[in-house]
Amino acid sequence: LCCHKLHHASRTSLYKKTFVESFEETPLLVAVLTYMGYGILTIFGYLRDFLRDWKLEKCHLAREREEQKDFVPLYQDFENFYTRNLYMRIRDNWNRPIRSVPGAKMDLVERVTPDYNWTFEHTGKVLKDVINMGSYNYLGFAENTGTCADAASECTEKYGVGVCSTRQELGNIDKHEELEKLAARFLGVESSMVFGMGFATNSMNIPALMEKGCLILSDELNHASLVLGARLSGATIRVFKHNNMQSLEKLLRDAMVHGQPRTHRPWKKILILVEGIYRYSRNLYLPSSLSILVFQT
Repeated sequence: LCCHKLHHASRTSLYKKTFVESFEETPLLVAVLTYMGYGILTIFGYLRDFLRDWKLEKCHLAREREEQKDFVPLYQDFENFYTRNLYMRIRDNWNRPIRSVPGAKMDLVERVTPDYNWTFEHTGKVLKDVINMGSYNYLGFAENTGTCADAASECTEKYGVGVCSTRQELGNIDKHEELEKLAARFLGVESSMVFGMGFATNSMNIPALMEKGCLILSDELNHASLVLGARLSGATIRVFKHNNMQSLEKLLRDAMVHGQPRTHRPWKKILILVEGIYRYSRNLYLPSSLSILVFQT
């Protein structure tokens, strides 16, 4: 009993702590130089566009034809401006061609540009074993050797390539059940349900759980699939500050005390939506006991 009280007190004190992001702050000098660089490029970009309009400089990028000036523009003004004058300066750092699988390390094809990144020419050289820091290959499935590749090859030969689709097409197989049991054991829960696509899992299943008269408390940095699913459900949505327990607790208390707007009836359900890994802000979720929580009132 004593240990239980200590554990409960430690968890409570953890939740009461003010949330502080652990990212290193940008030095003032770096911030000033960055804004200054963007400002200079923007000024010179407008100057060069002026020269292009008067045919004093050639424009290599696609632009609207004069005959189509009365039509809805294909390109947004600033988006096209940014592509021409800012992105083009650093374009060589993106869309790099590779000669290997996009694993943890990969081989890059070397290229050079004679016209400030408008066009590229390959030199024939290959940069070996470059560390891949910009990939969605979270679990190593992109490798062509190793445990994942061997298991995928074995299952493909036995079950075919369609088992990753919905079970309504090819039915339920033993690998589905094996994976669900493994996921449940890893998470320490009674059972789990596995879906083959992340976006559809969130956007299509949240409406099955929630409806009008329910409340969804959503982290402000949740993925678009969670946002779409919450909107499709018809439930009331309230957003709390990212990973901020105080903000979440306040919304939750208000919801439990005041209930639904106007009628003040208790909410049918209250669902808290957070992510395991926030891919855009590069940080992890708040304490695991609040990963997904449903209250029945």
